[in-house]
Amino acid sequence: MFSQKRDRAVQNAAFVASDDVRSAFSAAMSAMYRTEVPAYGTLMELVAEVNTEVLDATPVLRQRLEATDSLDRISQERHGAIRLGTPAELSMMRRVFAVMGMHPVGYYDLSTAGVPVHATAFRPVGAEALSRNPFRVFTSLLRIDLIGDEVLRTEAEAILAGRRIFTDSAIQLTEKAETQGGLDQADADRFVAEIIETFRWHDQACVSMEMYHRLHQQHRLVADVVSFKGPHINHLTPRTLDIDAVQTGMPSRGIEPKAIVEGPPTRRCPILLRQTSFKALDEPVSFKSGSGGWTAGSHTARFGEIEQRGVALTPKGRALYDSLLDATRKIIRPAADGSNATDYVEALSRTFQSFPDTWDSIRTAGLGYFTYSLTERGRQAGSVHLEGVDRLVADGFVRFDPIVYEDFLPVSAAGIFQSNLGDEAGQDFVASPNQKHFEAALGAGVLDEFEHYAAIEQASIDECRRALRGVQAAERQSA
Repeated sequence: MFSQKRDRAVQNAAFVASDDVRSAFSAAMSAMYRTEVPAYGTLMELVAEVNTEVLDATPVLRQRLEATDSLDRISQERHGAIRLGTPAELSMMRRVFAVMGMHPVGYYDLSTAGVPVHATAFRPVGAEALSRNPFRVFTSLLRIDLIGDEVLRTEAEAILAGRRIFTDSAIQLTEKAETQGGLDQADADRFVAEIIETFRWHDQACVSMEMYHRLHQQHRLVADVVSFKGPHINHLTPRTLDIDAVQTGMPSRGIEPKAIVEGPPTRRCPILLRQTSFKALDEPVSFKSGSGGWTAGSHTARFGEIEQRGVALTPKGRALYDSLLDATRKIIRPAADGSNATDYVEALSRTFQSFPDTWDSIRTAGLGYFTYSLTERGRQAGSVHLEGVDRLVADGFVRFDPIVYEDFLPVSAAGIFQSNLGDEAGQDFVASPNQKHFEAALGAGVLDEFEHYAAIEQASIDECRRALRGVQAAERQSA
C-alpha cells in the first residue's frame, strides 16, 4: 500500500512541491508538442469543444465531477509516451520522474501483441497527488533480446550504448534533488527546461539510411528507438468525455483518425480506458552518409492520441473485461488497415452486453472501485448503523462515485502503436513477459495498481465512518 504522506520537498518551504514541478513539466511538454506537431493543437481544440458540449448536455455528469473535485482536471488530463533503448536510460528516467512525484505503476508486456517492448507508467499515486495534476508517461523499454538477427542486435546495442539522452545539467539537478530532498524555484525551472530536451524531436538520425532500413525491416519500432539520439515524445493525449464524438469530428478538422477506438465499446457507464489517435506523421529526416554529410529521408513516429477514462476495475472486473475482449477477438481481430472495423465494433458491443452497465450494478457486483462520501442526510444524521457501506448507501447516508482509471491496457497500447507504425508493423513474437528483468533495469519494483485503487476506496469509507461518528458524538453532547 502506498503512503499518502506528502513528499519531503513539501516539508521544506524553500522547495517546490513535486506536484508543482510535474504541472510545470506537463505544461512545457504540451507547449513544445503543439509547436512541433500543429495537428495536436487542433486536436486539443476539438476535444475542448466536445467536452463543453457533453457537460452542457449532461448536468448530472457536471455535478458529479464538481462533487469529486474532478471538473478542473478534465482540461489537464493527458499522458505522454516515450520509448527507451537501454536499462541505464530507464533507471535514470525513473529518478527524473521521481523528482516530479511520478512513480512506476504496473508492468505491461507488449510482446504478446507483436510489439518488442515492455513498459510501465510513471504517474502520481494517491488521491491528493492525482487531484493536483494527473499527468502520466507510458514508458517502454526496447526488448533488444527479441531482435532475431544476432548481428543486427549487436550493432543496435552498440549504437544505443553510445548515446546520451540526458543533458549534464539534467543529471546534476536530479542528483541535487535527491541529495537535498527537493529543488528551489530557480532549480525547478532549470530542471524542467533541461528535462524537456530529452523529449524534443531531432530531425537528424544517428545512423545511416542503410542501417535505418535494416532496423526498420526488423520492426518499425526498433528503428524508431535505435535511430535517434533521444526518445522523442511520440504522442501526447488529452482526455475527452465523449471519444466517439471526437473520432467522428476529426475528419472535419483535416485529421485522419485510426479505424477503431481501442478498448471497451461505447457504454452508458465507461470502464477502464478507450483510446483513439490520428495517423502518425511522415516527417523529413536526415541520415548520416559515408562522406560525413547527410542523406535526406523520412520517418514515421509521432501522432496525436485521445483518451476517455472510465471507472477503475477490481481484479474481478478486470478478469471479466479481459475474458470478453478475448472472446471478441476469437470471433474477429481488428485489421490494422481498418477494413473490418464495422464488424469488429459490432462484435465487441454484442460480447460486452454481459458486463453490467449501471454504476450500482458494477459496484454491487464488486467489479469496480468507488469513493464514498456523506450525503446531506449523512451530514445531518444522528444514530446510524456503521457496519456496512452498502447499508449506508441504501439508507441514503452515503453516496458513491467511480474512481477514474489512471493506468493502461496492453492490447490497446499495442493497437495504437501498430495502427501508427503501418499495416505491416504487427509481427509474431513469442510472448515472454519478464517483469523481474524489467524491474532490474528500472532499479525498483513497479507498484500494483489494484492496491492503489483499493486503498483510495477504503480511505474514503473510513473517512465516512469517522465523519458519522463525529456527527453522533456531537448529537450526544448536545442531548
